[in-house]
Amino acid sequence: MTTRPVCAVVGVGPGNGAAFARKFAAEGYKVALLARNEDFLAVLEEQIDSARAYQCDVTDLHGMQDVFDRIKVDLGPVEVLIYNAGAGEFTNFDKTTATGFERAWRVNALGCLVASQQVVPDMRSRGHGNIVIIGATASFRGGANFLPFASAKAAQRSLAQSMARLLGADKIHVSYVIIDGVIDLVRTRKSMPDKPDEFFMSPDHIAESVYFLTRQPPSAWTFEIDLRPFKEKW
Repeated sequence: MTTRPVCAVVGVGPGNGAAFARKFAAEGYKVALLARNEDFLAVLEEQIDSARAYQCDVTDLHGMQDVFDRIKVDLGPVEVLIYNAGAGEFTNFDKTTATGFERAWRVNALGCLVASQQVVPDMRSRGHGNIVIIGATASFRGGANFLPFASAKAAQRSLAQSMARLLGADKIHVSYVIIDGVIDLVRTRKSMPDKPDEFFMSPDHIAESVYFLTRQPPSAWTFEIDLRPFKEKW
């Protein structure tokens, strides 16, 4: 009997996170759903076969360790980690607070480090694994009004690059996905009612690209890809 692999999605919301969970479940994975919103997780858990919900705040480092211990007991060792948690104030230098700046870094960079540290030992022991980190254009371009978010995403991208260079030797593929566009959600459609369909990014299509990264052979790994609709200026 073949054991189903485990995918953990950190930062599950109604857009990309839910799409990642559905895609990997459809491809035969058991999926751990991690997010702060317990009510949303409960609904999604009912909708996706082989999914299990875990309420978690990525800034609670001890809580993160406990959750990943539970995932290993409940589902097995994680073979694919998708770090989709992201937050940050969209303010400029004059309006940015130290608290807001630090929280953006904790969500985007420190939480990513801690989540990865929970799964790498098992990946190393098996000789393979995938860590996919969901980034943003702000990771390499700091807009005037994006100071906390951009600086945190830049730290996250640098973290991912350092991890990829070290962990590649252990056959652990670390990749970074730059999302450049507006995600197709109910709230984004309502806020931009005049935009055509092709302006928005489909979470399901993003999930297809993320799954593709986890299927690449080690001789031709991608570290970084950027995804955008053709309508997006770049």
